[in-house]
Amino acid sequence: MAYNLLKGKRGIITGALDSNSIAWKVAEKAHEEGATFVLTNAPIALRMGKINELAAQCNNAPVIGADATSVEDLENLFTKAMEHFGGKVDFVLHSIGMSPNVRKGFAYTDTNYDNFLKTLDISALSFHKVMQTAFKLDAINEWGSVVALSYIAAQRTFPGYNDM
Repeated sequence: MAYNLLKGKRGIITGALDSNSIAWKVAEKAHEEGATFVLTNAPIALRMGKINELAAQCNNAPVIGADATSVEDLENLFTKAMEHFGGKVDFVLHSIGMSPNVRKGFAYTDTNYDNFLKTLDISALSFHKVMQTAFKLDAINEWGSVVALSYIAAQRTFPGYNDM
């Protein structure tokens, strides 16, 4: 049952790839509660995933590709989102994490360190890049919200989850 808790709120939701993504479920609930938002993910994820299906379910929410490791892409994302909304956003969801070592099936004992640095850039440093970009562009309304998601692997180890 929806209560319109987010009616009139505008935001940016990162990281929705498919219906298994936490960001996907957040977007569905935010839409149900009356929010409007821009969806974003890395350009490769836009090609691999089903984000356009989610966008269609959410009143054709705009989809703007942005590599979260690229400040230029993030500046473009926030600028286009503010143009779309005609002003600042009320919330940002950071739901970004990916490891090239995991994707490539490398065992933890065979960790490729260049890949691990990319993992840190994508999964951790990108949060700061998103927030720094939003701050510099003055893109979030006063009393706006920022939510960063983590995964249980931040608390305990999982076989095969490698450097994540």
